[in-house]
Amino acid sequence: MAVIIRPPTKRLTVASLLLSGAALIIAAAAPASAAGGNKIACDIAGPQAPRDVTKISGINAIKFAKAPPAAKMNLCDIHFHRYAEHKASGYTKLMGKGKHQGYVCNGKMPTAVYTEGGHGTGKGCGNISTGDTIEVHWVYTSCDVKPGPTLASCLSEGCTHPQLRVEARVFRLSDDKMAGDFGKFTDFSSGKVSPPAAIKAVTYPGSTTGDGYNDGTCSPFKVTWNVSSECTPLSTKSINDWCGKTKNVFKEYHAHGVRKLVMDAKLLSAIK
Repeated sequence: MAVIIRPPTKRLTVASLLLSGAALIIAAAAPASAAGGNKIACDIAGPQAPRDVTKISGINAIKFAKAPPAAKMNLCDIHFHRYAEHKASGYTKLMGKGKHQGYVCNGKMPTAVYTEGGHGTGKGCGNISTGDTIEVHWVYTSCDVKPGPTLASCLSEGCTHPQLRVEARVFRLSDDKMAGDFGKFTDFSSGKVSPPAAIKAVTYPGSTTGDGYNDGTCSPFKVTWNVSSECTPLSTKSINDWCGKTKNVFKEYHAHGVRKLVMDAKLLSAIK
């Protein structure tokens, strides 16, 4: 497959992938975020995400190599969604509306309803509260890059077609002092950032996610997903502290929108 690179006049952001016959053209485009910044028609796209990880069927024929373990890749982005984008045994109930409709942890349902508002820069995470379910994505790349804001940080001018891996964890926000500390899962002092261990992990080939995609407009990016099937408690204060840090290199201050669950077998890979 031929690869044509069109050098950008400005700093390379996330590549726009355009499939044409046997050619893969990688061109500079507007930055992609968790909302989905680069799109192609679904009939030429590879397998998509998110999905119900309790269902293993899928007939999308596009294959790609499984990304290495996260420990052998470079962290490039961390972001989160209010409500889980995936569906699993530990989070099965649908809640919310519009671009903020997703799945919540089994058990007590949150009472707050998502509302648009200030994103709380310097004051904590916008529009989340104790009791909420969030899905956090630690995004890793094969490119030699440093972590930064948006998925644009996962590519570079000399590495426009990387392998990508997302470690997805779902949390219920809690005021319990025994709840997990988000700061420990985002600490760079050791040179590596590790999310908490996945519980009943499901690994599958998919794509980037976000509310900018649907069953007619898909993501062109090929991603190896590793999704925890269970919820774990996370300190509300700890993630608010992370959002409020002026040195939050990811510039994450609010929850992103959710892509609706992909259920069309033609858009899903088989989970093995």
